[in-house]
Amino acid sequence: MHKTIEPTILYFGTPVALISTLNADGSPNLAPMSSAWWLGWSCMLGLGQMGQTSDNLIRTRECVINLPSEDLVTHVDWLALTTGKNPVPQKKREWGYRYEPDKFDIARLTPDRSESVSPPRVRECPVQMEGVVHDWRPFGKNVSANVFEVHIVKLHVDEKLLTSNGARPHIDPARWRPLIMSFCRFFCLGGEVHHSRLAESDFMKFGSQGTPSQPASTTIPAAEASPSPDAG
Repeated sequence: MHKTIEPTILYFGTPVALISTLNADGSPNLAPMSSAWWLGWSCMLGLGQMGQTSDNLIRTRECVINLPSEDLVTHVDWLALTTGKNPVPQKKREWGYRYEPDKFDIARLTPDRSESVSPPRVRECPVQMEGVVHDWRPFGKNVSANVFEVHIVKLHVDEKLLTSNGARPHIDPARWRPLIMSFCRFFCLGGEVHHSRLAESDFMKFGSQGTPSQPASTTIPAAEASPSPDAG
């Protein structure tokens, strides 16, 4: 029998991402999040309005979406309850957050220079996506959040995860071990549970052999710039 409930959050399980952005003084910020999904070479990010990452994305319109593997869970957890915003918003102080100016240092992670955007990549993360913000807007009816449409302009993947060294290598899902967050708790993937007809379909054959998707241009028209809302 099903029961109608109203939990505080609906985090049914998505990959953890570390979003690197640049602060106003040029220093890097690094924030863990898991409200993200992808279609083609575009990504949607959901971020709280009180965080420094939202402010940085609105101002600079650049980021790197770094995906940690399950073995980096301790590093990700070291970032919990920290913020790059100073002073810390009152609500976050009540939740136990503290200001940390050097997120890479406290997470014991290494910044690497990106190729197409200014924020650094996280060297230890096996998947690193450089991106530019195409659009953003406030999001949600019962949450203070922003949603960002990010176009990926450069993708870096650990060679150990790739299926081939050909002209268009792909990520082997059996080798990729993403860190998953479900209702604010960390999990990892189990084994493959069933044969997939979709994986053997013409759709996937086209995806692996067809014309590659084109990353978005890094040029951001001035007309697309939007004012920053009050982040609280």
